[in-house]
Amino acid sequence: MNKIAIIIPSRLDAQRLPNKPLKLINNKEMILHVYDQAIKSKVGEVYVATPDEKIINTVNNAGGKAIKTSDNHQTGTDRIFEVFEKRLNSKPDIIVNLQGDMPNIQPEAILELVSYMKKNKCDIGTLASEFNSKTEINDTNVVKVAVKEKLLSNQFLNAFDFFRKDENSPYNLYHHIGIYAFTNKALIRYVSLKRSKLELERKLEQLRALENNMSIHVGYIKASPLSVDTEEDLIKVKNLMKKNEKS
Repeated sequence: MNKIAIIIPSRLDAQRLPNKPLKLINNKEMILHVYDQAIKSKVGEVYVATPDEKIINTVNNAGGKAIKTSDNHQTGTDRIFEVFEKRLNSKPDIIVNLQGDMPNIQPEAILELVSYMKKNKCDIGTLASEFNSKTEINDTNVVKVAVKEKLLSNQFLNAFDFFRKDENSPYNLYHHIGIYAFTNKALIRYVSLKRSKLELERKLEQLRALENNMSIHVGYIKASPLSVDTEEDLIKVKNLMKKNEKS
């Protein structure tokens, strides 16, 4: 059993962009782009966790590993926990929850996060980057993370807050990236906790951890992968990836 597992939660019934994981980018489904980037990081086994047969067939037919999960999970973390517990027998030391809507995430970013988690300095690790524009700060689709000091390359700092709208935070704000790495004990503890007040209000899972005094450290990366939530996002990432493919 590999000590590190990357698990990508995925489902078809996203409200803002239905069938999102199967949207084509350069003639390949979005979920396969994410899966391939995770494989390229070479940090451990990669699995897609999904309740949907269409996603399972897409991943398996491409030579990947997709696992059928319950369709009753309230969060993506609950979905990855099912795979961690039932398929992986709760054995991995580090579990990466990689969101399935970031087709252009860099393998180096995943590797950097896992490398930090191996130092065992926090319960949960995640990543952030600079904002690409001023409009992103007011965009509720862009999650913000607040840290006390300025984030620098190759550095991880304690995350103080996460939000979608401007909360007049006195801290430094960065564009949060949808990837979380849990220690074994932290994942087990996290899913045992009730959904918290701020988690439900802001629709951000990581707030459950902060409200229960779990430590989240955030690292800085230069490249900000696009998170696809809308049709407009999909067009942007298609154009960006097509441009990068040619260069």
